[in-house]
Amino acid sequence: MKTLDVEAVQAFVLVADLTSFTRAAEAMGSTQSAVSLKIKRLESGLGRRLLERTPRLVRLSAEGTAFLASARNLVAAHQSAIGSFAVERRRLVVGISHHIVGADLAQVLKRMDATDPGLVMELHIDTSRTMLEAYDSGVLDAAIVLRHDSRRRDGEMLLEEDFGWMAAPDFNHQPGEALRLATQAEPCSVRAMAIGALDAAGIPWTEVFVGGGVATIGAAISAGLAIAALVRRVAPVGSVDLGPRLGLPKLPAGQVMLYSSLTDARARGALRTLGAAFRATAA
Repeated sequence: MKTLDVEAVQAFVLVADLTSFTRAAEAMGSTQSAVSLKIKRLESGLGRRLLERTPRLVRLSAEGTAFLASARNLVAAHQSAIGSFAVERRRLVVGISHHIVGADLAQVLKRMDATDPGLVMELHIDTSRTMLEAYDSGVLDAAIVLRHDSRRRDGEMLLEEDFGWMAAPDFNHQPGEALRLATQAEPCSVRAMAIGALDAAGIPWTEVFVGGGVATIGAAISAGLAIAALVRRVAPVGSVDLGPRLGLPKLPAGQVMLYSSLTDARARGALRTLGAAFRATAA
């Protein structure tokens, strides 16, 4: 009977979920070469090719797809067995900017639970400024926000997000009219970025909707009321970037930063998984 290396199976599941050897290695606190070697040995032991690799893409083979559900069950059973005598649950309090939380949050949470089922994640969603202030005051263990202070040198950059002028495909804007905007209330760094870009380009604008979070701005967009500067990943389904069509200025990319001073191994492992999952959903 073949004996499977559980760490190799876990590496396979992570690569399948995160579609990247690099992000899987990050989540495991390992290296890309070590993860690649584990999976090659797993494939050799099974006599099956589980992943199709190209320079720019990693995807499951047909045999990898067939193996994935059983691999998940094995990893889950292993984690359950290890945790049999450890009743302690770990609470991790994380704040995330609403500008970077999209429909893919469920995938992120699923990945976190699969990695550490004993983790209790307390999630706060608000503006980047509010979340960073809460982190600095000790309310949060970690904060994932858009960078809005270039002078601040702490934190880890997770990724860069592209902003677009997002609107419904049938959004009606007549030449010469003030551009109808949906924004967050002041102070909001994304609002400041958007109106600053319009002012610099000499494009007149008017606020027609002030939202209480990205979900409400998305509703205004879907209703055709306005256009908004949003990360493309979190824009409502069906919306499009009308910037090129309307001749609007290109918006700079936003840097997504992770701030945390936690040092215990379990918390750092959870944050590695969280960062890798965010990168995977933005890919």
